[in-house]
Amino acid sequence: MTRGRFITLEGGEGAGKTTQIRLLADALIGWGKRVVLTREPGGSPGAEEIRGLLVSGETGRWGPVTEALLHTAARRDHLERTVWPALEAGHWVICDRFFDSTMAYQGYGLGLGRDLVAALQATALGDFRPDLTLILDLPVEDGLARAAARRGGEDRYERMDVAFHHRLRDGFLDIAAREPERCVVVDAGHPVETVEASILDTVTRRLGAS
Repeated sequence: MTRGRFITLEGGEGAGKTTQIRLLADALIGWGKRVVLTREPGGSPGAEEIRGLLVSGETGRWGPVTEALLHTAARRDHLERTVWPALEAGHWVICDRFFDSTMAYQGYGLGLGRDLVAALQATALGDFRPDLTLILDLPVEDGLARAAARRGGEDRYERMDVAFHHRLRDGFLDIAAREPERCVVVDAGHPVETVEASILDTVTRRLGAS
């Protein structure tokens, strides 16, 4: 059986990942692929329990190192119980956030730096990497406005200060610049249909999906 492909979507708050994941999944299913949708933090029963600890409560609830450790623990469980079995079964797995979010949020946004986060990633993932990472990018203020309109700022990360979100955006763009063979930056400021077309073109060119 042919191994499936692993696609991750990343970006700051309000970038439109949820909408684009749904549209991408519909396209892949139309092309005859078996698709599994998942998310981080979460994606497995244990990881979903950890998610509740991470996305709720006061913004300063956890220290940066503790946060990174919680995300890493959730990720390992997610991989073992959801992602790796699905890929081995030949499914295409689309994940709303993955290890780049830990690097961007905790490494850049909260100031842990790349080395510590990379060491945690190496422990949890080994050499495993997504086949393709799509980073949805738009100005910070636009993304926060979208997020606030959508959910009222209930996620503790959305409620962090604007300087944090600027560091976050810079982090994602730096990650993309460091790994252009894996990461593609998509301008998320365009209409939904334009962003969708750009994503489908990228998936077709990079992974031969259609």
